[in-house]
Amino acid sequence: MARVDGGCLHGSAVDGEAMNGTRRQTSGRQVLDREAYLRRWRTLHGGVEAGALVRGWLGGAHTLARPLAGAGVSPALLTLVGAALAVLAAGLAVVGGPTGAAAVAAGVLLAVAGVFDNLDGAVAVMTGRTSLRGALLDAACDRVGDAACAVVLWACGAPAWLVLVAGGLAQLQEYVRARGQGLGVDDVQIVSVAERPVRLAIAASCAIATAIVPWLDWATLGTGVWAVLGVIGFVQVATAVGRRL
Repeated sequence: MARVDGGCLHGSAVDGEAMNGTRRQTSGRQVLDREAYLRRWRTLHGGVEAGALVRGWLGGAHTLARPLAGAGVSPALLTLVGAALAVLAAGLAVVGGPTGAAAVAAGVLLAVAGVFDNLDGAVAVMTGRTSLRGALLDAACDRVGDAACAVVLWACGAPAWLVLVAGGLAQLQEYVRARGQGLGVDDVQIVSVAERPVRLAIAASCAIATAIVPWLDWATLGTGVWAVLGVIGFVQVATAVGRRL
C-alpha cells in the first residue's frame, strides 16, 4: 500500500494492485492516466469519493507530474527539493524580516515546496516506483517542511508561544496518524481540516500578505487560524484512528 499523509499520496511498498488501470506511453515510459490515478487515490483512502476540490487538486498534480514521470525523475529527488525549498524559505524569512522582497520570496518558495510535496507521491504512484524508504523519507521531509512553515510565521511577527502551539498540534496530528498506521490501521479514512496543504497555504499566504499589507498582523492571525484548525484536525484524526483500532 502507499502511505497517505496530510491528504496526499506518498509511496511505500508496491502491491499487485498498485499499477492496475489505464497506462499511457510518455517518452518511452508508461504512467497511469488521470482516471486510473484518481481510482488509485480512492483505493488508498478506503473507497472514499473525492470531492470536487480534491479532484481538482489531484488532477492538477497529475498534469504536472506526468512529464516528470515520463522523464524518469526520481520521486525521492522531488521530495528532497521540496524540503530544501521550505528550509530556504524559512532562512529568507528570518534574515529578511517580515517586510519587503524576502517575505514575498519566502511565501512563494513555500508555495512551490507545496507543489513538490504533491509531485513526489504522484510520480511514485503513476510509475510504480514506490518504496518503504521513499515513504520514510517523505514523512521526515514533511515534518521538516512543517517546522519551516512555523519558522516563517514566527519570522513574520507571530508570537513564539502561538507558533509553538500551532506547530506542535501539526506534529501531534501526524504522530497519531503514523502511530495508528504502525498499529495496523492502514488508512484512517479521514482528511482533516488541518492537513499539510492547509498549513503550507496559511504560512505562504501570510508571509506574502505581511509584506504587501504590513500594518495588519497577518502572521499572528494566520498562526491563530492554524492553531484552531490544528485542534479540530487532531480530534478528527485521533477519533478516526481510535475507531479503527
